[in-house]
Amino acid sequence: MNRLFSVFFLFCALTVQAQTPASGSLEVEVAGVRNASGSLRASLYRPQDAFRKEAQAFRVLVVPAQSGKALLRFEDVPPGSYALMAYHDENASGKLDLRLGMFPLEGYGLSNNPAVFGPPAFADSAFDLPATGSRISVQLKY
Repeated sequence: MNRLFSVFFLFCALTVQAQTPASGSLEVEVAGVRNASGSLRASLYRPQDAFRKEAQAFRVLVVPAQSGKALLRFEDVPPGSYALMAYHDENASGKLDLRLGMFPLEGYGLSNNPAVFGPPAFADSAFDLPATGSRISVQLKY
């Protein structure tokens, strides 16, 4: 009986492992960083309704800012549809500063680099990440 249970357990473990998609990495090149003040923040969103709500992001990376370009890397990201928002938190406040609650005062960029008039939509920034991983570029706009 113990041997039968062991074989069954091994079969179940292998089945689950075979059905779990491999995780890859997402490299994000952030270009157009104005200066080395503060930090760069990049938020990766998976559920559409969480887009632009950093507290609900799938994952957030924060690195010291550097003028020009920076390369950020998200590790162990399951394949799927995502959108990314990056911004230059020049004053290190931990949030994107806005004028009148809606106009960014700090440099920001989105995956796919869409032209934005009003609040950006998940669909305009969405991209598919394969199990093998990928690299995208985001241009900051000030």
